[in-house]
Amino acid sequence: MAIETLKYEEVKGWDAKQIDSKVEEIRTELFNIRMQKVASGIDKPHLLKIGKKNIAKLLTAKSASRGK
Repeated sequence: MAIETLKYEEVKGWDAKQIDSKVEEIRTELFNIRMQKVASGIDKPHLLKIGKKNIAKLLTAKSASRGK
């Protein structure tokens, strides 16, 4: 499971259920990466930053769609 960079343009068309499921998936991946970091170190520490940014993009798209 690798965290990929999401584009806001892709995400803003998703419905709330899709966004929520993707946020949960990314949070689970981030948890696993953090545990791996503590236990033995990780090869790609930048994945933590990408994951957090993806969650921010998803939640921004969700709140923007709620405002319409």
